[in-house]
Amino acid sequence: MTDTADTEAGTTQQDPAQTIESALRNAVERELPRTIADLCTLVRIPSVSWAAFDRAHVSTSADAVAELVREIGIFDAVTVTQAGIPGTDELGQPAVLATRAAKNGRPTVLLYAHHDVQPPGLDEHWESPPFEPTVRGDRLYGRGAADDKAGVMAHVAALRALHDATGGDLDLGLALFIEGEEEFGSRSFATFLTENRQALRADAIVVADSNNWDIHTPAITIGLRGNVTFRLTVSTLAHASHSGMFGGAVPDAMMATIKLLGTLYAADGSVAIEGLTSHDAPTPPYEESALRQETGLLDGVQPIGHGTILSRIWSQPALTVTGIDAPSVANASNTLTPSVSVQVSVRIAPGQSAREAAAAIEAHLRQNAPFGAHIQIDDLDTGEPFLVDTGGWAVAETRLAMTAGWGVAPVDIGVGGSIPFIADLVREFPDAQILVTGVEDPDSRAHSPNESLHLGVFTRAVLSEAFLLGRLNERTGH
Repeated sequence: MTDTADTEAGTTQQDPAQTIESALRNAVERELPRTIADLCTLVRIPSVSWAAFDRAHVSTSADAVAELVREIGIFDAVTVTQAGIPGTDELGQPAVLATRAAKNGRPTVLLYAHHDVQPPGLDEHWESPPFEPTVRGDRLYGRGAADDKAGVMAHVAALRALHDATGGDLDLGLALFIEGEEEFGSRSFATFLTENRQALRADAIVVADSNNWDIHTPAITIGLRGNVTFRLTVSTLAHASHSGMFGGAVPDAMMATIKLLGTLYAADGSVAIEGLTSHDAPTPPYEESALRQETGLLDGVQPIGHGTILSRIWSQPALTVTGIDAPSVANASNTLTPSVSVQVSVRIAPGQSAREAAAAIEAHLRQNAPFGAHIQIDDLDTGEPFLVDTGGWAVAETRLAMTAGWGVAPVDIGVGGSIPFIADLVREFPDAQILVTGVEDPDSRAHSPNESLHLGVFTRAVLSEAFLLGRLNERTGH
């Protein structure tokens, strides 16, 4: 028999959940050209937050983001604001803060992304100008096209779709925080959280600044390495001397630096610093051929480290010398160099504190300084690693939303990079569930020349977030 509650006058009632999902999908697809055009407008603003670059561009970017957020018509308040940098008289770069109060027992979700970008590097390394968004094939190229102005626009587009699908009649609480200095160390982040704690308080926090497994498969980031970065200066002489006159008897700083840096690595290229730990976690299959394709590893060059490839990237420490201050080849002379400075970046595994790791690194350097060389460590910066609790309702809702948006269930991944400010979020909001998602894929090349966004990935990421917000708007009893 046909239940008359389900059928009336020849029409069948629809599942409300499917109805809102269909409305959200239609809204996202209808607005996609506008969304991409707005993303291109943001990419054209060279909002590099580093000290050597013009702060006015970051302000212009913040104002542009704020205007996009106001136009949604969903927030009670939208402001551009700055917070002080601890230990200085300076203000950090401008951020956008928007809020909307929850109603009728609905949860509040905080959406985070950042509108500042990395320096572009040399123009000749780009196939198209870094701040002129260019579509080639399925990808949009430009500095910030992926990291993280696409994250900004994913939030904006999902909120637009939510507004359209509900007619603006929603109960979900919202806070939107679009930072302006993530690429320069989030120096005012902790102060910003403290000063705006009440406005930012949420039941769930979505950080849109990570990766996906590939262009067809979404991911939830459940582990992040921390970081310890510093400048190391090695000195052996009070002044330079002629290498022919004294070489062979006097250790110059370059020799000492090379020998000292060599002690940081084991024979297989893994980090050889006593006291740095690894995190034991399963990893999905990942072939060496994929590593070669995604990184451009040259023929004949072998990967370093031990264990599964993904454990080396996600769960073990890594050390990179990212810069050297020393005489250039063009200016080389037959001279014993008195001092050499190097910039060192160490990624630390989830489960170890950054302070503990920094102490182990310093102890190793001082114990292994060759020939009694003097060493100095300064400009030390640390960021805590992070492990996501995957047992909460917010993760479960996100899995369902991603599966609907992508047509494929998400993969849990770790990330070799660091998002140190998450530790600040955990400290300020210990009861909030933190979700790390993103719009990037293995070919996005964030921070590198020819950074790009896969437009299919972006569309599916927007759909997933719209579905998540739609689900949370119906959720009670959180």
